[in-house]
Order: sequence, then structure tokens, then C-alpha cells
Amino acid sequence: MLRDDRAGCGGRRLTPCNVLGEPLEICSIKPMTGFYRDGCCNTGREDVGSHTVCVVLTAAFLEFSKSRGNDLSTPVPEFGFPGLTPGDRWCLCAPRWQEAFEADRAPRVVLRATHEGALAYCSLADLKRFAMDLA
Repeated sequence: MLRDDRAGCGGRRLTPCNVLGEPLEICSIKPMTGFYRDGCCNTGREDVGSHTVCVVLTAAFLEFSKSRGNDLSTPVPEFGFPGLTPGDRWCLCAPRWQEAFEADRAPRVVLRATHEGALAYCSLADLKRFAMDLA
């Protein structure tokens, strides 16, 4: 797998950064999430969907996503996908989060686990409005 090999936070090579410019934290290991299924919202050139926004799922968002053709709540055992429920953390595609935001269905965001790559699709100000981890 090819990963983003830019200099990371503080100039450390291969250290992914979150939207706050800090080292990227784990989003979820139960359920296991991330484009690379490593628990983090890491990204790279092959991640064309930009699975970079760590969210806490809501029923409203799951319904919205299903209405847009991406059913995240139905298990797909043959792919090891357990199906998601409200309260689960998940690495969501940044364009889908932005779409949900514009439709007033955006789920809450964990900024410290949201990859800086999300900023290509979402504004930091909007992400902060939905942040769960700002004091």
C-alpha cells in the first residue's frame, strides 16, 4: 500500500497529522475503521474517497448516508463489515461529511483523530463547530 509520505507534524517523516496540526490519534478499533483498517483516518494516493473525518455516528446520519446509496448500518459479513450503529466512531469520507453538513445531517467530529487531508473538502471552522473534543 502506498501511503502519504510527506513530512508530518513537526517535520517528522511519515507521521500523519490531524486538522489541529498534531499527531493523528486513533479513531476506532471496535469497530475497526480507516481506509487501511488500522483504526486511524490515515490516507494516501489510493484513498480516492478521502476517508479522513473521524465521526461519531448518529441515526440521522446513517439514514442520510443510506439515502445517498451508502448503507453503513447493514452488516456485510463476506467483507468483514459488522454494520454500524449510532455512537460508533468511523472514518468517514470527507466529501460525504461535507454533503451531510450542507444537508444539516452531519455527525459530530473527533478533531484529534481527523486527518489534515479532510481540509481539502471541509473547512476547519465547520469541523470545529461539530467537534466533540474541544474544551
